[in-house]
Amino acid sequence: MKEKTISIMGSRKTKSVVETSAQVIFTVCALAALIAVAAITLYMVISGAPALTEVGIKEILFSTVWAPSAADPQYGILLMILTSIVGTFLAICIGVPIAVLTAVFLSEIGNKRITKIVKPAVELLAGIPSVVYGLLGILLICPMMYKLEQFVFADSQTHQFTGGANLFSAILVLAIMILPTVINISETALRAVPQHYRASSLALGATKIQTIFKVVLPAAKSGILTAIVLGTGRAIGEAMAILLVAGNAVNAPQFFNSVRFLTTGIVSEMSYASGIHREVLFTIGLVLFLFIMVINIILNIILKKGAQQS
Repeated sequence: MKEKTISIMGSRKTKSVVETSAQVIFTVCALAALIAVAAITLYMVISGAPALTEVGIKEILFSTVWAPSAADPQYGILLMILTSIVGTFLAICIGVPIAVLTAVFLSEIGNKRITKIVKPAVELLAGIPSVVYGLLGILLICPMMYKLEQFVFADSQTHQFTGGANLFSAILVLAIMILPTVINISETALRAVPQHYRASSLALGATKIQTIFKVVLPAAKSGILTAIVLGTGRAIGEAMAILLVAGNAVNAPQFFNSVRFLTTGIVSEMSYASGIHREVLFTIGLVLFLFIMVINIILNIILKKGAQQS
């Protein structure tokens, strides 16, 4: 009896040590993530805020002239902000429906043979480097956009031809790049919907398609919204691929204009920028950071409203 009591007490002590150690490890990991976010936020504010006071918020955010190397330098990023918003929004409008319907196919409709082919292809898309997307855009998308541009502006005497490196090409590349992120997360959310939801809907006489669109998708909406936000973050933060296919010129965000996104503005000029010019580039990074924060806040509000309604 004594030996059993001692062994039980020993096992309890061991479990207690393991539980305490695990709790400490998890707490440290959580704090590390929190510290990383706080450090990034602080660094972006410290690096990006000085230009707002030196140049002026109005001059940076609401001016359309970007000429940092001129005799009278100007640092207006409004056109780059509008280009990033328009380009990301249209890429989301194109890519998200395709991605969600693909996720529905993989989780609800496709048979095992086809799923085994499509799933690895999606995972391969996620592993392709950004610069490769840009190169494929140059080889495949830009020539098609140039032909379309020639057709649309065949009689125009004022249009500046871009060779296909324009906003339209950038939107298509971004739409393709967000597909794997949105597909994988949406598929996971759809597979997490309890099976009895589907069985109950079918038992009430609904068809399979009705069950998918009226039961399964609404039940997985929080996960799908998360996928959309992550896809939006991927689109906003992309630089290398867009640098190759967008033309990298500060123009109004029109389909057949060469344009510059906020990210490409940083990448293309950070290597030689100095002084106020460099500080303004950090301010562009701060604007991007604020965009992501606003998107996350909007997502949380939507999810809370959805939880309250359900």
